[in-house]
Amino acid sequence: MRTALKAALAAGGLLAAFCVPAAQGVDRPATASDHASALSRYYGQRPAWRRCEPHSPASYRCATITVPLDYARPEGRTLKLRISRIRTSVPAKRRGVLLSNPGGPGTAALGDPLQMRDTLARSVLDRYDLIGFDPRGLATSSPLRCGLTEDELAPYRPYRAAAFAEDTARARAVATKCAARGGARLLPYINTRNTARDMDVLRGVLGERRISYVGWSYGAYLGSVYTQMFPARGDRVVLDSSPDPGPFGRGTVRAMATGAEPAFRDWSRRIARKDGTYHLGDTPAKVRAAFFRLVARADRTPLRYEGADEEQRGRALTGADIREWLRPEFFTDPELAAREIVALRKARATRPDPAPTGPAEATDDNVTALNWAVVCGDASASWPGDPARYRHDAVRDGARYPVYGDFASNITPCAFWPRGSEPATRVDNRVPALLVHNQWDSQTPLPEGRAMHRALHGSRLVYVAGGRGHAVYGFPGAPTCVTRTVDTYLTGGRLPARDVTCR
Repeated sequence: MRTALKAALAAGGLLAAFCVPAAQGVDRPATASDHASALSRYYGQRPAWRRCEPHSPASYRCATITVPLDYARPEGRTLKLRISRIRTSVPAKRRGVLLSNPGGPGTAALGDPLQMRDTLARSVLDRYDLIGFDPRGLATSSPLRCGLTEDELAPYRPYRAAAFAEDTARARAVATKCAARGGARLLPYINTRNTARDMDVLRGVLGERRISYVGWSYGAYLGSVYTQMFPARGDRVVLDSSPDPGPFGRGTVRAMATGAEPAFRDWSRRIARKDGTYHLGDTPAKVRAAFFRLVARADRTPLRYEGADEEQRGRALTGADIREWLRPEFFTDPELAAREIVALRKARATRPDPAPTGPAEATDDNVTALNWAVVCGDASASWPGDPARYRHDAVRDGARYPVYGDFASNITPCAFWPRGSEPATRVDNRVPALLVHNQWDSQTPLPEGRAMHRALHGSRLVYVAGGRGHAVYGFPGAPTCVTRTVDTYLTGGRLPARDVTCR
């Protein structure tokens, strides 16, 4: 840590650190100087770094810092954040810190430095201290809990007219439990904007003027919010598999349904050319019809799956289960999806599996609670409060987007969730950033990434033509073109002159 810089930040340079967010929507106390004085104790913390676990590498260090629950009232209630670090082994080449978030919301990130150490290029590792943290409300950082049952963990359910009243009651129960456990004084402050503010406190605690960042999926959205709230604090920013920042919330979920249809059509074209192998039809229309005949059969009587997928093996699958399971495979592995459909056509009819009972595991409960807190609370206005609206949308979208439309538009706990503490962030800036996106991304379809590119006017897009899967950089199978482009940016700081297409 650079002592001189840290001292300067603590002594007065901090004012610049939090004047930016105050000007962009933070409710301030009576005066800016009062606000500065109250926040300075957070930015000026000196964390006690210790080995994270007895058997973890000695270089992997963890600490705990304190952040305000409500940044508009920093003198009030606080939360504990667990942070981690692996220092560069080449101090002479050090550029600064590289913070990351793997997505979710609901994915713990304390161990990210270990994963990045094992996957990133040496040229990148030489230049950065790797920084991770569990976001507020998650895992080791003041975890949020709702006390859910196993049956209440499923995030999205298919629309069935006969089950809609039950789905509505379940969604209301989840929201009620979370409000009772989290309380109206806590839930509204577990959101992306406050996590971005926490990131800036972490920047100050580390003694850094600016931070570099890599975020995947929801982590890309978090990074874009940080650039909007703290435009002068981002150094080299990489956003991989971004959602559209405009309709974040319900729009993010529904994009999975609209994006599934082009992937399904592409899948049917590919498999029609291999009718001699799969015998699902020699035209795309016949292949799609074969799939939906299977779905209809399983909706009438579940099919006992005995195929290769260990997670699904032994389950009694309904047609809705099949749609939910294979939707990502249409994007990521078309031939695997075809093989599974062939196996399911031979499966025997069986009785439905009993509904899961009993309390959820503590980790599952925490992840689900945190996910809803962010997805519902960040964009309260995007979630209607009238169950009839969800029924209408699920019926309509189920017909428009038959692979997943009814899942994406059905009722969720967000219909009954306490309102967030502030509006969602409108991302619209010229902060330089490098975006990466596959052509066939099941969770954040390509139009989502292009929308983020438009919102970040100073960005460049690395588009992987033919690329399949969610998340690219640092993952197995990433094209050399992607890795080379991102590594060059992280090490040298120059964005490509124009957008890049990799194949």
